[in-house]
Amino acid sequence: MEEFAAFVGLSRPTVSKYFNDPVSMRAKTRARIEAAVEQSGFRPNLLASNLKRSRTRVLGVIIPDNSDPFYMELTRCIEEIAERAGYFSFVLTSNGQRERETEAIGRLQSLNVAGAIVVPIGAGETNTELARLEARIPLVYVDSRPDHDAPFVGTENGQSFNLIVDYLCRSGEPPAFLGMPEVNRNAGARRRAYAAGMRAVGAEPVFLDLPKETTWNFERVGHAVMTAALASRNRPRTVLCANDRLAFGALLAAWEAGLRVGHAEGADIRIAGHDDHPLARYTCPPLTTVAQNCKEIARTAMHKLIARLDDTDDEGPLCCLLRGDLILRASA
Repeated sequence: MEEFAAFVGLSRPTVSKYFNDPVSMRAKTRARIEAAVEQSGFRPNLLASNLKRSRTRVLGVIIPDNSDPFYMELTRCIEEIAERAGYFSFVLTSNGQRERETEAIGRLQSLNVAGAIVVPIGAGETNTELARLEARIPLVYVDSRPDHDAPFVGTENGQSFNLIVDYLCRSGEPPAFLGMPEVNRNAGARRRAYAAGMRAVGAEPVFLDLPKETTWNFERVGHAVMTAALASRNRPRTVLCANDRLAFGALLAAWEAGLRVGHAEGADIRIAGHDDHPLARYTCPPLTTVAQNCKEIARTAMHKLIARLDDTDDEGPLCCLLRGDLILRASA
């Protein structure tokens, strides 16, 4: 930074101010520094400078699965919002493993992040290391609700599952439920939301048997559970999956069984999902589902986090649940 300041012909504090908050600079000074950056190729070492500050401009993000398009879109939105607010986001993944989650928390602490957005894993108690991180810095949970009162943004499972259960019951036979493995608290929340939705329309909940394993390979689970269900005496005519990735596996099982999926005349079975995965519209047939508002989840979570970082009032509730939208396609 000293060498670059000398190269530009400005003081180090002035140059440092540009990299921390370029919009605060006079246009002429900013243009001078930007021209020097272009000419020299200089970039400050954000991690090194971060360690020297009591208040940093780096935000941490922990997600459970970086191959899942929902979390990819979530982090993309978070990164865009963070950049506009003058922050740099550092994304880590837990791979759905408690040990990896603990390692990710430790790395964020070593980077001296100012705050964090976390998708917690596990269906039981929140990781104790997350609780310690929450005590040190502003932290907002998203997607999977923690086991205690804390800032959280997610989808209102009760509303979204009531929406699709009501539609499926009005348009055909009541659905059996193909649930998630117990990878996080969403698994139980969605199971309970389905059961409540069925009782609301006077139908008895029916749960397909899940394997006793904790895995994020939802497509494999959906395929295995549906294959077994289709081979049973009480083969379901309508199946609601806890998420779209489970539904992808279920669609394959139905195809392998020679069944026609859909709500048109002559169809053998209806299959629906939840989340509106980016590939849901391209399955065969296209998947009926409930859309989560990923962009709004990211925007609301970042609003809460930045408000806490800036010590300003967050007018929204501590727990913010967003509504889902029914997406009707050919599968159900």
